[in-house]
Amino acid sequence: MTLPLPLTPASASIAPVSASGAMIARQAIVNLEGEVIAYELFSRSRSPAPQGAPQDVSLIFAALAHASDEIPGSLRPLFVKCSHESMASGQLELVSPERVVLEVESLGSSANSEVQARLPILRALRLRGFRLAFTHQVLESAYAPWLSLADYIKLNLDVLPAGQLAVVVGYAQRHTAAQIVAERVDSAQQYAQLQSLGIRCFQGFQFARPAPVQARMLAPAQGYTIQLINLLRLQAKPEAIEEVLKKDAGLSFNLMRLINSAGLALAREITSFRQAVLLLGLKKLFRWAALLLMASKFGDLPSSVGQTAVVRGRLMELLALQLLGEEEADQAFVVGVFSLLDVMLRIPMEAALQLVQVPDAVRTALLQREGVLGELLTLVQACEDRSQHLHHRSATLARLSDTQINQAHLQALAWMDNLAA
Repeated sequence: MTLPLPLTPASASIAPVSASGAMIARQAIVNLEGEVIAYELFSRSRSPAPQGAPQDVSLIFAALAHASDEIPGSLRPLFVKCSHESMASGQLELVSPERVVLEVESLGSSANSEVQARLPILRALRLRGFRLAFTHQVLESAYAPWLSLADYIKLNLDVLPAGQLAVVVGYAQRHTAAQIVAERVDSAQQYAQLQSLGIRCFQGFQFARPAPVQARMLAPAQGYTIQLINLLRLQAKPEAIEEVLKKDAGLSFNLMRLINSAGLALAREITSFRQAVLLLGLKKLFRWAALLLMASKFGDLPSSVGQTAVVRGRLMELLALQLLGEEEADQAFVVGVFSLLDVMLRIPMEAALQLVQVPDAVRTALLQREGVLGELLTLVQACEDRSQHLHHRSATLARLSDTQINQAHLQALAWMDNLAA
């Protein structure tokens, strides 16, 4: 019996791939009873640059990807700071508005000339269902056109002098229906004063310190992401788009992570890339790809481990086509390409699979190596490790001949070589 050539491309070695390096934190917002009623997500980047589109992208992905798993209390709103640039760019078309409160930044010295210009964008976002939160500056006369749009007004105690607090709160209570949230509440004395003024929502060290959020996201090869964007702009057929998605493990993971997240609120589980393309639609898929290209600047490009994962996926798909139907072959590709998620994300596989919803058969294959897909994965790894015993056992269980395995293996390697050319 002749074992196939190693799956890993020549001169390559498997090494961990860096996930997104974006630093995201969350902080609880509580009510008078101390119950958590919402969370704020914000960037902890040490970059001296002001928040802009790249930081917004990371927060948006965090809101999408962690709405139902890493952030406790999946039905609580998420407050997310968002620049005016991002609100106008269409990035928020990916986000289900029911869960998100957009924190709108003030305009500084340009307020008088820009407030009216930004008004249609804010109205459109609120019409879509987003709730809007403003700083106390929205109470100034320059921001009068925005005031009726406020669902929340946040009072920063580090900025507002204690002597002006009562005046500001009284004005807000008389002229708006917005909930007032006091932030930077760091002492019992501040808390008591705020209570006496009728404030019912609080955020600060007195209640909870910011905690890091593991915003796990793989950085795909930018070339493939650009190729995907170009196909979407040309409104290519789903088959062509699916082929590009299969070329890169980062693209594969991030799309499945997004499409099955609570942020999109889809009614059914997505189990293949073809389904993802059809259900997400070209417009949203284009937005997602553009966001991903921008967010990938936070991480390193994938090393050969990503190529190895793609070869595994293609080999498993080819083998499954000889044994199973097309749907199972799609799942086989997902098993192969996700089989190195633990290496890519530097976390255990079980934790990695909590970040992306996959069918039970895929999960069982990845965690227990059970079922037909699990046997195929064991066979593929045996080819990679050149293990005679495991190769023979798995090939026998899968009812595949050496010729079938070798041919599929060569096709998978050739496919990867063509992608890399």
